[in-house]
Amino acid sequence: MAPVTAALGALGPLLGKLADLLANECGRLKRVRREIRSLRTEFTSMHAALQTYAQLDDPTHRVKQWVSLVRELAYDTEDCFDKFIRHLGDGGGHDVGFKEFFRKTARRLKTLGARRGIASQINDLKLRIKQVKELKTSYNLDGVASSTQGHTIVDPRLAALFAEEAHLVGIDSPRDNLAKWMLEEESKQRRRVLSIVGFGGLGKTTLANEVYRKIQERFDCHALVSVSQKPDTKKIIKDLISQMSRNSDFTKDMESWDEQKSIGKLRELLQHKRYLVIIDDIWSISAWKAINCAFPENNSSSRIITTTRILEVARSCCPDRDDQIYEMTPLSDVHSERLFFNRIFGSEERCPDMLIEVSNAILKKCGGLPLAIISISGLLANRPRVKEEWEKVKRSIGSDLNRNQSLEGMKNILSLSYNDLPPNLKTVLLHLSNFPEDYVIDRERLVRQWIAEGFISEERGRSCQDVAESYFYELINKSLVQPVDVGYDGKVRACRVHDMMLELIISKSIEENFITVVNGSQTVWGNSQCSIRRLSIQDIDQELASELAKKDLSHVRSLIITSSGCMKHLPSLSKFETLRVLDFEGCWGVAQYDMDGMENLFQLKYLSFKKTDILELPSGLVMLHDLETLDLRSTEIRDLPAIIVQLTKLQHLLGGFNGWKIPVGIGNMTNLREISGFGITMNSVGSVEELGSLINLKVIHVRCEESQECKSHAEMFHSSLCKLGSYKLQSVWINGGNSSLFELLDSWSPLPSCLQRYVMGTPYCLSKLPKWITPALTSLAYLHISLSVITEEVLGILGELPALLSLTLCTNTVHKDRLVLQGREFRCLKEFRYQPFGKGAGTLVFEKGALPKLEKFDLWFNVSMAKAYGFYLGLEHLPCLKDVQIILENQDATSPEVEAAAAAIRKEASLHANHPRLTLHGV
Repeated sequence: MAPVTAALGALGPLLGKLADLLANECGRLKRVRREIRSLRTEFTSMHAALQTYAQLDDPTHRVKQWVSLVRELAYDTEDCFDKFIRHLGDGGGHDVGFKEFFRKTARRLKTLGARRGIASQINDLKLRIKQVKELKTSYNLDGVASSTQGHTIVDPRLAALFAEEAHLVGIDSPRDNLAKWMLEEESKQRRRVLSIVGFGGLGKTTLANEVYRKIQERFDCHALVSVSQKPDTKKIIKDLISQMSRNSDFTKDMESWDEQKSIGKLRELLQHKRYLVIIDDIWSISAWKAINCAFPENNSSSRIITTTRILEVARSCCPDRDDQIYEMTPLSDVHSERLFFNRIFGSEERCPDMLIEVSNAILKKCGGLPLAIISISGLLANRPRVKEEWEKVKRSIGSDLNRNQSLEGMKNILSLSYNDLPPNLKTVLLHLSNFPEDYVIDRERLVRQWIAEGFISEERGRSCQDVAESYFYELINKSLVQPVDVGYDGKVRACRVHDMMLELIISKSIEENFITVVNGSQTVWGNSQCSIRRLSIQDIDQELASELAKKDLSHVRSLIITSSGCMKHLPSLSKFETLRVLDFEGCWGVAQYDMDGMENLFQLKYLSFKKTDILELPSGLVMLHDLETLDLRSTEIRDLPAIIVQLTKLQHLLGGFNGWKIPVGIGNMTNLREISGFGITMNSVGSVEELGSLINLKVIHVRCEESQECKSHAEMFHSSLCKLGSYKLQSVWINGGNSSLFELLDSWSPLPSCLQRYVMGTPYCLSKLPKWITPALTSLAYLHISLSVITEEVLGILGELPALLSLTLCTNTVHKDRLVLQGREFRCLKEFRYQPFGKGAGTLVFEKGALPKLEKFDLWFNVSMAKAYGFYLGLEHLPCLKDVQIILENQDATSPEVEAAAAAIRKEASLHANHPRLTLHGV
């Protein structure tokens, strides 16, 4: 794979910026326009060359060197234009955006000094472009993409196909279960497909082969083929025929068959046979479709096993209900240790005590990945059994991926997934090397940083936000990152990168000068001839800080600090001139950090102080007129400067629950998509009214406390919500107990047609269900509401909401009657929480057919009230149930009654077909 990802990532934003320059006042000056056009033409040509080189599996050293020069040239060109724009803007450029700026500075460009300044810089760039073009010619790179690679690449999966059974660990149970499934219901005669999916190196091929070995004798014929990233369908079909045909006459002319005839012959061969086939390593749906058409559905109980790293491909392989997708998981700690120690010492007991601790650290880094454990244990088997030697291996696993032949197979396996990605996905994957091992990375944080860096462009009418989120899910789909915290709506809230994949992308980032990671003794500064473009500080001491201070940091585009204690060693912000992203999230000590120079970060788009000890905002913040995200959640900041309303490009203004004042003029911030942290009743009525002018607002999260003097505030906020309802509002979260507001909201109109989420984060309970909650809310998926009276009628109305996925019902009234959820209600609901504030309610009971998709159920259960009806819930009527959490309210109940309730609930859960996880509190 050519190291062109970062170069393509650098050229994309630059080409966009050159186009912007041509479209504005600057481009109206003939000479400047001519020069910018010339630059754009040259870089467009280079961009095309880079896309060609991206297709190479193993680029030459000269290709890599040329790509590196182009990458640095693109970065420096963009920095040059940004600085030029900045200098022209001194003395008043901060009050306008990028495009608007040129209208106010066109006259300055007509001055002789300005002309000479840009001419000099463009001449320097043109000289470098000329040198790069000449180097491309002297290296003879024009025909390199069509030339052969000159060596044979060994398939890194071959070892898995011929693994000795005695050397396998942790495979017995899944092998036996899957083999049993494969042979089940043979009498039905339908063909079945098993698709094994998972991260590279988890042992998919090994497991498939073990299942194959176990059952192959039950079939008339069997075969195993590997598809790989660039499948040759004709060759694959002929390989299958060779393995399954015992008739030489049938295959005598096979070399002359084209693809269509090969498929026809295979179908002819299998028409009346019971066959078993492994199709290993499928990388695309189209590849599967091309091969699948060769397998006839002949009602002979045939079986196909596929393996893939891509969940979407696995689903395409298994369209029928009788098919099965098996998702591979990492080895358990016990199996990991057994595999590791057996391969080095012959048994776990023979590991010397002095190596136990370092062995455990190495195993943690392997993260249950069999390939990693086998590769690293093979490396250690040839090293002296000395703790210091093993410590060296632990520290250098990442760098050894590129140097050690023992780890080459593992690197190749992991690289297959990386190489298969298009350049845009490679770029966002490399960005993940900003975060340390085992770090849970929030999806929204990633998406906003990718946009701020310029990695994302609108595609076919989709917004940058939508495109970035699709990239995030594509990384999950391809098993490159692991999903964390999947919500009620199926959205993944965060992700984690496997340690071995992280090592790979860090090595790629170093190779491409994409990110410089400062992480204690593992820090690699990279090529001294290249500028630092992105900086991730994960662990830094005084010595490293001194070394960093000597570096030129004026070209750093993102600075992400992920460890507390780093702040005292961090260089001054004045050294960072070109930042787009500045992320302090989770860092303690920010309050003592010198923020002088922030006003000069005129390109900054993303700024986060989330979960830090900062007490007040830096004064320079209000000069950041390109800022799009300001995250102040979980901080002690009590107020926002009034002048913040000048940040008109801000899209995400995120605060906690402190109740900031709404600044006068917020109505002009019409780019806002999300706001949180404002208090309604502590503001002027006029500023509350201005909220109704935020025509692009999608998410609003505010406090509205009870106050007799502030009824007018509630009325005005209600009026603003009604206006927002006619725009793009999707999510409303109101904390506090302002009864006036909630009474007014009974007549909310017009309703937001796109409303997806409504939360009453308040102890105040409505006397009745609001009139606006009707089946007409076709997008409402999440509802958290507090009601004094919850009746079966209320449940019936809520149960008709067509898109409701998560429901939380709170009440402050003791309900002695049992509530029955009937079979016609809540057809889509996945999560249900019933949370009484006081002594709790009696109980709920589920009728047959009720909540057919419910997966998670939380209940506050009053034992003394429920005993009149018995402790029966009807859990068996919830076919999709996975998780049950019940708090037993034991006030006025005897210990035997509490135990009896607990026993009854445990019995219900144990008899459920899904064996849901049960958590009982208060026993």
